[in-house]
Amino acid sequence: MRIVMMTAGAVALALVGGALAGGASAQQARKPAAKPAARPAARPAAAPNWTATVAITPEGGFRQGNPNAPVKLVEYGSRGCPTCGRFAADGVPPLRSDFIATGKVSYEYRDYLIHGAPDLAMALVNQCVPTARFFPVLDAIYANQKLFDDRLHKLVDGQPKQVEAWQKLPPGQMATRFAEAMGLIAFMKTQGLPEARTRQCLADPKLIGRIAKTNADAVNVYQVDSTPSFIINGRKLRAFTWDRLLPELWANGA
Repeated sequence: MRIVMMTAGAVALALVGGALAGGASAQQARKPAAKPAARPAARPAAAPNWTATVAITPEGGFRQGNPNAPVKLVEYGSRGCPTCGRFAADGVPPLRSDFIATGKVSYEYRDYLIHGAPDLAMALVNQCVPTARFFPVLDAIYANQKLFDDRLHKLVDGQPKQVEAWQKLPPGQMATRFAEAMGLIAFMKTQGLPEARTRQCLADPKLIGRIAKTNADAVNVYQVDSTPSFIINGRKLRAFTWDRLLPELWANGA
């Protein structure tokens, strides 16, 4: 912003005259001091960008945005779900820039393991990262969804008996076998998570239990049976794509 400096203008000389005895001489009045330069107006504080605010919720989800947003959006999603992948590509960017960043909408992602063991493996490694890194890693997993899906189909088609045997293992061992086969452990290294830490999370009974409870609540509280399932302010929607979700956001005041 250009700042205009204001200075005092030139003033006329005032002549002091008087019919004094003997004729006094005229004197030049002193020039008044210049006015101080006007200070520039203080800039208003920048509005907060709420996308940097991320927290784990009591329901076991990860919430991005203003916790007091008037519109609270929840997605029950699966990283192996193609429709969820399309929403991640088409819907999440405008959702963040137009609604979450401004504080009008908070967005919470909760895991729903519609594909069983492969979804559990991806959920565990994603929830293993620091809370602030959850959504960048979620974005990266969705961006590589086809790669993981191709590896999974190759495994299922080529080693069906092996896959069946893995599914009978305890949850931690089962998740680890699928993570290895899908290349998730190597992938998480690119996201800054060391292999030892990834393997620890894949076998973490508390983390497995938290995800299991989130799934049970999805069914028992919201009757979730597909992904993605969206909930706005506690109400389950019949919307599965961004073009159908957007009018619902507007209708709820976003």
